[in-house]
Amino acid sequence: MKIFKNIFLIIFSLWTMSSIFAQSSGIDKVGTTSFQFLKVMNDARSTGMGEAFVSVANTSNAVFWNPAAITNVENFDLSSSFVKWFFDVSHYSLAVAYNLEGFGRIGLQAIMNDLGTIEVTRVDHLVKDESGNYNPGLTGETISPGFKVFGLTYAKQLTDKFSFGITAKYVVEDLVAKKAAALVFDGGILYNTGYRSIKVAAALRHFGPEIIYFDRSYPLPQTFTIGISAELFSPSDPLISQLQDQTLLFSYNLSQPRDYSQQHHVGFEYSYLNMFFLRAGYKINFDEEGITFGAGVKYKNYRIDYSFNDYGQFLGNVHRFSVGLEID
Repeated sequence: MKIFKNIFLIIFSLWTMSSIFAQSSGIDKVGTTSFQFLKVMNDARSTGMGEAFVSVANTSNAVFWNPAAITNVENFDLSSSFVKWFFDVSHYSLAVAYNLEGFGRIGLQAIMNDLGTIEVTRVDHLVKDESGNYNPGLTGETISPGFKVFGLTYAKQLTDKFSFGITAKYVVEDLVAKKAAALVFDGGILYNTGYRSIKVAAALRHFGPEIIYFDRSYPLPQTFTIGISAELFSPSDPLISQLQDQTLLFSYNLSQPRDYSQQHHVGFEYSYLNMFFLRAGYKINFDEEGITFGAGVKYKNYRIDYSFNDYGQFLGNVHRFSVGLEID
């Protein structure tokens, strides 16, 4: 009974924090935050599970979700992801986590995008020459806007059940006409309840100063997330029943972004022999997103993952690919 009391107190405390944070957030503030690219999640495993991932992350990709979760990395882990975003925009990410015995875990992250080149147009170039040829404003110049993120994470396992972590990341957005940069922080906790496979976690992401563009300032897309996960079926310590060679993981996240009302994430991951994975999720209270799917393969210390997200009629589908390497 004590373990259930502790779980209840943790969830209640985190829920209260989320409710307090929600008072200064809401759907009426859509489009009021800067650095929107920080909300694009890169790795395929988490997005295949509907981004219900704050208590599930256990590889170097945890640096993007919950810095405390890199304490699950036993020695060294490397992950890389590619996202085919809207309008031919590509996102790339790299994550590394390493266990420094006696000190804690260290993580590194890097994110960048590729918008390609954009041809510059100007109103004063909208002309038709004597031959009747029309110039749609092209100046002959091209621009390449984009963003970059570089981050350092430190995490420590304080007890056999409780971990914390913090990330400092340098974020740059270059819009050509204006360039902005900031030092941004993430923080997280992870609690392994010790009862069956239940884990509880919380993370605050994108905390930092307001970003100034010309004569106005805009806050960062700060997001507070709490989550709980458990193996419903597994070979050992399942929440419901044992299954040999098979595992069904369930996860739930409650997320409070600064520029929207509360959002919910539900995710499932089925694995066979801890080698083949099928994933599905559902995102609640999103404008376009809903059902997500994913799959993965893990062979020895290598892993490959894929996810599919449907963003509706106008934005279409988004595909993500991730590869990873774990060194024992």
